[in-house]
Amino acid sequence: MQQAAGPPGEDEDEEMGVKEEDDEEEEEDDGEDGCYYMDPCPVSVASPTGSGGGGRANQGRRRAREEKERTKLRERQRRAITGRILAGLRQHGNYSLRARADINEVIAALAREAGWVVLPDGTTFPSSSPPPAAAAAQPAPRPVMVAAAPLALPLPLPLPTSPALPLRGVPPVAARPISHRPALALLPLPSVLLSPPRAAGPAASSRPPADDVPDGDSSHLLAVPVPVAMDPATTEDAAVAKQVPEVAPRPPERDFAGTPYVPVYVMLPLGVVNVNGEVVDADELVGQLRVLKAAGVDGVMVDCWWGNVEAHRPQEYNWTGYKRLFQMIRELKLKLQVVMSFHECGGNVGDDVPIPLPHWVTEIGRSNPDIYFTDRTGRRNTECLSWGIDKERVLQGRTAVEVYFDFMRSFRVEFDEYFEDGIISEIEIGLGACGELRYPSYPAKHGWKYPGIGEFQCYDRYLQKNLRRAAEARGHTIWARGPDNAGHYNSEPNLTGFFCDGGDYDSYYGRFFLNWYSQMLVDHADRVLMLARLAFEGSSIAVKVSGVHWWYKTASHAAELTAGFYNPCNRDGYAPIAAVLKKYDAALNFTCVELRTMDQHEVYPDAFADPEGLVWQVLNAAWDAGIQVASENALPCYDRDGFNKILENAKPLNDPDGRHLFGFTYLRLSKVLLERRNFFEFERFVKRMHGEAVLDLQV
Repeated sequence: MQQAAGPPGEDEDEEMGVKEEDDEEEEEDDGEDGCYYMDPCPVSVASPTGSGGGGRANQGRRRAREEKERTKLRERQRRAITGRILAGLRQHGNYSLRARADINEVIAALAREAGWVVLPDGTTFPSSSPPPAAAAAQPAPRPVMVAAAPLALPLPLPLPTSPALPLRGVPPVAARPISHRPALALLPLPSVLLSPPRAAGPAASSRPPADDVPDGDSSHLLAVPVPVAMDPATTEDAAVAKQVPEVAPRPPERDFAGTPYVPVYVMLPLGVVNVNGEVVDADELVGQLRVLKAAGVDGVMVDCWWGNVEAHRPQEYNWTGYKRLFQMIRELKLKLQVVMSFHECGGNVGDDVPIPLPHWVTEIGRSNPDIYFTDRTGRRNTECLSWGIDKERVLQGRTAVEVYFDFMRSFRVEFDEYFEDGIISEIEIGLGACGELRYPSYPAKHGWKYPGIGEFQCYDRYLQKNLRRAAEARGHTIWARGPDNAGHYNSEPNLTGFFCDGGDYDSYYGRFFLNWYSQMLVDHADRVLMLARLAFEGSSIAVKVSGVHWWYKTASHAAELTAGFYNPCNRDGYAPIAAVLKKYDAALNFTCVELRTMDQHEVYPDAFADPEGLVWQVLNAAWDAGIQVASENALPCYDRDGFNKILENAKPLNDPDGRHLFGFTYLRLSKVLLERRNFFEFERFVKRMHGEAVLDLQV
């Protein structure tokens, strides 16, 4: 473990613990400011220091100082966790640990409690074995696993344990304390049958060993290793057998039988209808839909692409391909979720087909590129139109929201019978990049890679004009600008002046800018949803919000800020979004419900991601506002652990109000999903979402 360098004059830490100094100096060091991993507040990240010199030497020194600050922070976090462990052991376990004990003493105390011998130099061995020096003078006996009772099936026990350290994979009731008896263990005896060992102390019983065995239950019996002299010729075979790893049994799953019915939909391929108005691979698709129907899937989700339907001329709509597709779905008695996709396809993770914006729109963009979102360096993002033109008549005499409304109204007229028959159960309104309500702040085509913080997308002339008006209304015209110290797409928050701990994001200017930036997102949703409610009166509508979970454990939540979610650690950025959805009776569809925080930490430990915390915050913000919540997975999911995580989020355990998701949409139908093992897990997941009992069979 890398230890922190102390302040000037302080000795460096030792390899596994903090080198002891006088109590006064250590108390001062422990009193430094900072947030820790186990505190309720987010992890604060030290801001970079140093002058703005441009030489390589200055940059090297600055990086060294930044790394030193990060190392010091990690050391403080480690000390804080150690301190809490020590406090708990002293308070509840009667461990004799001094106030300034380090991690070595904690490990030694736990080892001694478990029956091990720990010498002053750290040498550790079971109490039933001789010290290393004595063992070197005689042949080492070979441990043999022997049964504790004639009828018991021995479970391998890798290490001695104690009541404070339950065995992994064994239920708490079955974990039995082990008492070591060194007197007989060292004798070169043949295999002997031992009774289950008992813990010393008042709780120990003097009954015969047979009295320990409950009727009809042998799960508590453990095999105890006893060193016995063996023929050296068999040593090699035993060593090979010893290398076989144990597989911990799967922990018991929650039973979802009898829980509320949550409908499950499956997204169809992005390019299921092409620009010519044809259903791609229609016969194969019908077969796949039949398989989904047989598995109990409630319906499918289809993207209606603006770039395909209104491709060539304004207000000339070609719905032919979608009419044929919807007819196929209706014949199979499946429901439909339809997405009004006002963005292009092809620039994001999982986009396997290119579908640009309508040709006549891109022609306008060539002469007026400010209709697109723009970053600080002037790069245009053609994925969707800037919210700055929502009320600007730059699209051949129409504003952007008028174009969206005409498209939605045409769809409602063309597919009226599907609404009347209840085949179309929901319309999802695309409000930004990827069809989600967010700025296109992390585009892969501009070089962004996870877990970069992204960049603000407000530099087209229409949004800049709106920003100037807001600054003038506030009385600070100098604030009519975007941040100049917010880094680039792949920066880390702590390496920028704007997002670092105590950075400009929390200054008077920073709060003004972020309020304006996030309000533009909310205003865009308000304008489009008002017209969507007119076009789809009496029908269910929904909005998808992206799960920007990286850097969630930092104070600034930088990646969320650039995406338009003003959600630092001291503010709820999702309540205003929930309020505008409530205004138009729209549901919230949230992503990343299958992701687990621990998995993210293992793969990207420096991203400070917390998808579970983000999901919980957003779901509660929506439920508190009184709106319905649906969800979908952010990445392909085929494993049982991922499905179980979705189930836990869909039906929270012991929720006092009985709240649950009203729908889930699986991303996405593919040949990989239909593979036998994957589809077995998916079908099992569907049944549990429906509240049905399942048999835990294996494929």
